[in-house]
Amino acid sequence: MTTRVEQRRRTEERILAAARQLFGEHGYDRTTIRAIAEAAGSDAGLVMRYFGSKEKLFAQAASIPPDGPIEGSPEEIAVQLTAGLSAKLAEEPAAALAAMRAMFSHPDAAAEVRAAMSAQQRQVAAQLPGEDAVLRSGVTGALILGMVVGRHLVKLDGLDASPEALLEVAGPMIARLTEGSG
Repeated sequence: MTTRVEQRRRTEERILAAARQLFGEHGYDRTTIRAIAEAAGSDAGLVMRYFGSKEKLFAQAASIPPDGPIEGSPEEIAVQLTAGLSAKLAEEPAAALAAMRAMFSHPDAAAEVRAAMSAQQRQVAAQLPGEDAVLRSGVTGALILGMVVGRHLVKLDGLDASPEALLEVAGPMIARLTEGSG
């Protein structure tokens, strides 16, 4: 027997999953509370009761889960970044894509994506050798972001290849960027 707390949690999870999907597909402006409720098998009143507003629902749905700390030697950092990219290429990262799609029309989303990426880039740069570590970390972040956006949002030719094939090309670039010009 499920408790009310478990039922509420499951309902919230269904609503968030539907919101991530619809915000990712249609962006913030073209996604309605009613459409989210319908996709979640709920009603708009319940969505509003749980989340308060479309903006608050969006903030939760589009929050980008951190990849976790990235640390170690340049070689270990390259492996961690490549593994994270592999996961993002294999399965569509719904929350991140919702935030990325919305960032073009919704300033709060742009700020959140920038803050999440900048924090990770600073963490990585602090561990890389060389005076150009910040530059190389930024290029690495842009490469990863570009591949995820190109594959899942823009659907660029060539990026529909298997994650393994894509990493055969991108992996050495990521390794080179983390190791520096040594």
